[in-house]
Amino acid sequence: MFRRVHFSLFENLSIFSHREVEARHEILLETYIKKIQIESRVMGDLAINHIIPAALKYQTRLAENVAALNSIKVSADMTKTQMEMITDISKHITNINVKVEEMIEARKKANKIENIREKAIAYCDAVRPLFDIIRDNVDDLEMLVDDELWPMAKYRELVAIR
Repeated sequence: MFRRVHFSLFENLSIFSHREVEARHEILLETYIKKIQIESRVMGDLAINHIIPAALKYQTRLAENVAALNSIKVSADMTKTQMEMITDISKHITNINVKVEEMIEARKKANKIENIREKAIAYCDAVRPLFDIIRDNVDDLEMLVDDELWPMAKYRELVAIR
């Protein structure tokens, strides 16, 4: 419906021909697709090559700390918090990894679509929603991982910059 109204508005006012409106629409769709592709690739790269390694490094530190505490025979209650953190970190790492893979596959599937409008819809419906899931898990890791290991500025640091 919107598409017909959109065309008729510009055609009736003799601003653009039907062909010009179609071309502009296609350019906007291509621009949208390219932006989502770029954001997706950058997000996947940051998650896999920076966030997950930092989380794994911190998780290893925690595990070494638990092992050291267990070697001196402290009670299980003393390591409970660290074990919960190790578990939480593992869950977030797994979620990020799975969703990045899903995002890559959704992008590959969308790229096979010939019709530009259908391709844009596939990017909107299948690729873009994964951004939020990945970001939520990264945000949770940001709160767990030690500041010195985190590979980029944390959100609270960015807010405090003046």
